[in-house]
Amino acid sequence: MRLTWTIQHHGWALCFVEDEHAGAEAFASYVTDGPEQLLKAVARVILHETHTKAEFEAEPTVYRWFFHRGTNTVTIRLLEAADRKTPEHEGKLLWQSEQPTTTLAKTVLRAFDTLSDDLGETVYQTRWGRPFPRHDLEGLRTAWRRACVQLCELASRRSVIHRTKVST
Repeated sequence: MRLTWTIQHHGWALCFVEDEHAGAEAFASYVTDGPEQLLKAVARVILHETHTKAEFEAEPTVYRWFFHRGTNTVTIRLLEAADRKTPEHEGKLLWQSEQPTTTLAKTVLRAFDTLSDDLGETVYQTRWGRPFPRHDLEGLRTAWRRACVQLCELASRRSVIHRTKVST
């Protein structure tokens, strides 16, 4: 999975997402907090929320990201709707993928870390028109680390249980 966030003009960005099967583009305007919504939604799903969403406003088009968590995977759907008045789950399906939760988290973290490294936060704010979403990026990073610790603890417990059963 790959995600890029490219500021094309002042206040306008192109978000490109792809997996091994297909890719899609979503545009975003700075009039809403699209990057922050995406980062928060991914953090919530990493921390075991089963359904969450994010939205990019493209004046008037709206791009809606839907995340549905399974046990260790996330189904991601990206829809394009005519405008904000379009009912939530209506619109054109642009892209859908099922990814391991860790892959989703690492992909989004990598995209925004790359953006910060390439532009710097000051240039980002000048071009985008809003501050770099550092707080939300670090919130996702914390959620991902917490989820990794939980997975390691679970694997460790399973290993102890398995060794106990084998030795008895």
